[in-house]
Amino acid sequence: MSPQDSASSPACADEAPSGLVSGGRRSVLCSAAASAVGALLMLPRPASAQALPGVSATEIRIGNTTSLSGPVSALGTIARAQAAFFKMVNDQGGVAGRKITFLFYDDGFNPAKTAEMARKLIEQDEVALLFGNLGTGPNSAIVKYVNQLGVPHLFLSVNGDKWTDYKNNPWSMPFAPSGRVECQVAIKHMQQTKPDAKFAILYQNDDFGRDYVAGAKDVLGARYDSLVKAISYEVTEATLDSTLIQLLANPVDALISGVTGKFGAMSIRKASEAGFKGNHYIATGVSSVQGVLIPAGADRATGVLSTVYAKDPSDPGLVDDPGIKGYKAFMAKWFPEGNPDDFYNAYGYMTAMVMTRVLQQCNGDFSRRSIMAQANNLKDLENPILLPGIRLNTSPTDHRPLKQMQMQRFDGKRWVRFGPIFEGSNV
Repeated sequence: MSPQDSASSPACADEAPSGLVSGGRRSVLCSAAASAVGALLMLPRPASAQALPGVSATEIRIGNTTSLSGPVSALGTIARAQAAFFKMVNDQGGVAGRKITFLFYDDGFNPAKTAEMARKLIEQDEVALLFGNLGTGPNSAIVKYVNQLGVPHLFLSVNGDKWTDYKNNPWSMPFAPSGRVECQVAIKHMQQTKPDAKFAILYQNDDFGRDYVAGAKDVLGARYDSLVKAISYEVTEATLDSTLIQLLANPVDALISGVTGKFGAMSIRKASEAGFKGNHYIATGVSSVQGVLIPAGADRATGVLSTVYAKDPSDPGLVDDPGIKGYKAFMAKWFPEGNPDDFYNAYGYMTAMVMTRVLQQCNGDFSRRSIMAQANNLKDLENPILLPGIRLNTSPTDHRPLKQMQMQRFDGKRWVRFGPIFEGSNV
């Protein structure tokens, strides 16, 4: 289906995750986003507006921008899975007697294009809300615009704790846990066995990487300076060797790598070569077995730790899990062209289910204020793709839907989850 096809017909279907978008591309595109924002805010508002934009007696229109082309086009499958879920909801009667029309446009991961497509969705298509928009750079290009208009901008597939800023952007909300939460959980896990553990933090010199430093400060407080050595790197660097040598020059109990892309394999390889024997925690965005751990060397990566909040549909150990069985049955019937083992499709299924729950909680009042109020009113919400014990919670002053994670360890072939569910710190 082309982007134009998806935009002209009712929904044909029902993060990065933290880690859904690489930090290197984000750094380049955010500068373009800034100029796009400026241009977008100069645009005139619609001459007239409906009392209930995007809502009629039979329909609720939802908008989305994503990457069906460009450098991260593989992530476009998220929107297709979401569209499939909404089609299933429609065929089962919709929400409050209304069918969901899900309009998603391709922005090619280009912030300027995102600005253009968001304007079309809001001012021409008159959608009730934006849902699941992909990418930090693209969303940065529209966040001020949608918040000035009061358009719900929900469950974004982005990285970065900045998206939880309910004071400046009260209409925006991410979905997956940020690097800040990941680091909080890693430190709490390490402190279980060694309360006075010393940490080395390798972090990317941008908002994504600085979230890891913030997470460490959240947990350690006044002890941060005495227990942590943190050094940043630039995405333009060819190697991390000298940085890791500096970080590991003095004994530390844990290394936390707040990195993206190729730097995941680099950090694993160099830490192993340096003989580091402590706990090595890596960002969820670089936890791909095929994309990161195998290139780093399975022997070097064995024992590496990461955090996780959702089930992996490709995990053979979950073949009989009721949630995964339900998801795969959905894929077979409603999105047969999609790969059921692709986590991005499971992520689309999960987020569309949460969005549907928000609409159901509106009890027929689909004004933008009502939709946002219910997005701010998720209480211990379970989801079949979330790990057992992990629930979604939001409020008007809490735009971090997911703050719980579990640890996992790479055994040389696959990730193995273990231990309790850890709760991130309140900030």
